Amino acid sequence: MAELDGPRWGPASKGKPKQIVFLLHGVGADGNDLIDLAPRWSQAVPDALFISPHAPTPYQGAPFGRQWFDLMDRTPARLEAGVRAVCPALDAAIAHECAAAGLPETHVMLMGFSQGAMTALFCGLRRATPPAAILAFSGMLLASESLGAELRGRPPVLLVHGEADQVVPAAGSRMAERELRDAGVPVEAVYSPRLAHGIDDAGLAAGALFLQRAAAGLPGA
Repeated sequence: MAELDGPRWGPASKGKPKQIVFLLHGVGADGNDLIDLAPRWSQAVPDALFISPHAPTPYQGAPFGRQWFDLMDRTPARLEAGVRAVCPALDAAIAHECAAAGLPETHVMLMGFSQGAMTALFCGLRRATPPAAILAFSGMLLASESLGAELRGRPPVLLVHGEADQVVPAAGSRMAERELRDAGVPVEAVYSPRLAHGIDDAGLAAGALFLQRAAAGLPGA
C-alpha cells in the first residue's frame, strides 16, 4: 500500500511540534478537505503539527477523491476487512512523522470525519502505542465485537454527530458511545440537533477543547 502523505499546517507557535494531529477525511474527499480545521484548532493547541493525509486508494466510481477502504460491499465482514487492511499504512505514517518530528508516538491525536472517523476509531483503539486522543465526527464503530480482544489501550474518545445526518445516521455514534463505555474507554459525545452530514461550530468548539485537554495531559506540555 502506498505511503500516506498530504497537506500539513503548523505549529502555530512556529516552534518544534509537541503534538501531531492527524486529520482523516471522508470518502470521496482528500487531505485538502480537513486541513482548514488546523488554523482554528491551533488556537487551542498552538504547538501541534496538523497533517491531513490523502487516503491510499481512489474512490471507486468517481473521477476524483480518495477512500480509506472500499464501500462497494457494505457487509460487516467486508467493512472490517477493508478498515483492518488500511491500519498498517496509517501506523507507518504515524511512525514516520513522529520520527521526523522527534516525538514519541504517544503524542499523536487522531481525528476523522465519516469514513475517516471509522478508520481513526478502529485503528487507533488497536494501536500498539495508543494515541493521546481520538476524535470521531459523523462516524461509527466498526467490528465492535472484536474490540474487547484487540483493544490495546483506552485513549479518551470524543464522538460528534449531527442528529439530521442521513449519510451516517447519529445512531452509529450513539451505539459507539455505549460500546466504548462497556469496553472501559473514556468517551464524550456531542449531538447537534439540526446538523446533517457535516461539522458545525459546536463540534469545532468541542474538538478544540478536547485536543487542548489531551495535549495538556502529555509529558512536557
